[in-house]
Amino acid sequence: MTSAVVVGGGPNGLAAAITLARAGVEVTVLEAADQMGGGVRSGEAIVPGLVHDHCAAIHPMAVGSAFLADLDLARHGFRWRWPEVDCAHPLDGGGAALLHRSVDDTAAGLGPDGARWRALFAGPVGRFDRLSQDIMGPLLHVPKHPLTLARFGAPTLLPAAALARLFRTPAAAALFGGVAAHTFRPLHYPMTSAIGLGIITAGHRHGWAVAEGGSQSLTDALAATLSEHGGEVRTGVRVTSAAQLPAADVVLFDLAPTAVADILGDRLPRRASRSLSKFRYGPGAFKVDFAVQGGVPWRNPDAGRAGTVHLGGDLGEIAATERDIHAGRMPARPFVLVGQQYLADPGRSVGDIHPVYSYAHVPHGFTGDATEAVIGQFERFAPGFRDRVVGMAVRSTTEMSVHNPNFVGGDICTGAKDIRQLVFGPRPTLHPYRLGVPGTYLCSGATPPGPGAHGMCGANAAAEALAYLRR
Repeated sequence: MTSAVVVGGGPNGLAAAITLARAGVEVTVLEAADQMGGGVRSGEAIVPGLVHDHCAAIHPMAVGSAFLADLDLARHGFRWRWPEVDCAHPLDGGGAALLHRSVDDTAAGLGPDGARWRALFAGPVGRFDRLSQDIMGPLLHVPKHPLTLARFGAPTLLPAAALARLFRTPAAAALFGGVAAHTFRPLHYPMTSAIGLGIITAGHRHGWAVAEGGSQSLTDALAATLSEHGGEVRTGVRVTSAAQLPAADVVLFDLAPTAVADILGDRLPRRASRSLSKFRYGPGAFKVDFAVQGGVPWRNPDAGRAGTVHLGGDLGEIAATERDIHAGRMPARPFVLVGQQYLADPGRSVGDIHPVYSYAHVPHGFTGDATEAVIGQFERFAPGFRDRVVGMAVRSTTEMSVHNPNFVGGDICTGAKDIRQLVFGPRPTLHPYRLGVPGTYLCSGATPPGPGAHGMCGANAAAEALAYLRR
C-alpha cells in the first residue's frame, strides 16, 4: 500500500490528506499544535460559552469550494449559516454601502452606480460555477472555459484603485475598495483587483457564509472525514528537519515556504531552496476580539445586519492606509475588518453578550499595540462602542505567528500577493505545488488559489501527488 505524510493540519493539509486517503493511500498527518485546524479554529477566549474564531471567520470562497462540496460534511454535523447582509461599509456622516448576496439587491442600494455594479458582476456570477474550475487552481494553465476566464480575467489585471474609478459615488467605490483591501497590498498596484473581484463574485454566487458553531466545526468535520477513510492524525508533533519524517512514498507540506526550506535543507535543488528561502511575506493582522453587551451600536443601523463590516472610510483613505502598512508605517486609523458571525449563528452568543471579531491591517511584524486604534475605528462609526465592551482578547502580529507559524510576521495570507507570487506561488514554475524533489509537494495557502478555508491548495497538490504515485 502506498503511503503519504502531510506536515501541517490546517484546512489545506486536511484537504490533501482526505484526497489521498479517498484514493486508497495510507495517510498520516503531523500537526505541531495540540489542536488541528491552523487558521480554521475557534474557542472561548473571553466569556465562557462565547465562541470566537481564531482567524478564518467569513467564508465566501469556501462555501462554494468544489472540494468541500464533494464531501457531504453535513454527515458530520457541519452547517453553513448566512447573515441578512453579507458586508457593510459605513462612511463618515452615517451612510453605508451594503453588499448583499444578490447582485440586483446590491445594485439597488448603490443608486447611480447600480447599473455599473450589475454590469461588472452579473455576468461572472452567472458563470461562476464554470469560472471556479479555472480560478481555483494554478493561474498558468490551459483553461477549461477560456472565454469565461478571459472575460473575468481582463479587469483583474487592473489596480483596484483604477477599477474603482468605474464608480461615481463614494459609497460604491469604498465598497469595492474595502473588499480589494483583503489582498493587503497598495491598491495602486497592478492585479490588486483580482482578489476583490474574486471574493465579490464568489460571494454573490454563494454568500459570505459562516460555519455554525465556529470555524472549528469545519476542521472537526474534515478531521472526521479523514478518519472515516482511514487517515491518522498526530497532534503535538513539530517537524523541524527531514530526519523526523516517517518513511513515505509522498510528503506534502501545509507550511510557510521558508519553513519548508528549513526542514528540507540541502535535499532541495539549489534554485528551489533559494526561491523558498526568499519568499516574501506581506503586512500583518493585529487581532482584537470583543465581548459586547447588546452588540455594536452602529450609527448606521444597516451595519447591524451585516456579518462583515469594513471600517476604513472612503476609497482614498483605504488606499492611503494600505500604502502606509506596506511601507512599514502604522496608520493612525487603520483598515479594520469586523466580524459579527453571531448574527447568522446566534448560538455563539451568551444571552445579550455577543462575540465581535476584528483585526486591523498593520505593518509586517508590527511590535506596537494597535488596540486603541481598533477601538477608535469602532467609535468613529459606532459611538458608545467602548462602553458596551465587557471583555476583550488581543493577539498581536507576534502572537499570531506563535499561534500559527504559517502567519509569519502576522501575515495571515501566507505570503505577499504581489504579481509574481499571486501567479506562480513560491517559485517561478508551471507546477507551483512541486518542490523539486520527487514525491514532495507544498500545499499551503502560499500556493494557488491562495488563502482561505476552501481546501483547494491541498486538493490540487494531492492530485499532483496521486499522478506521481500512478506513474
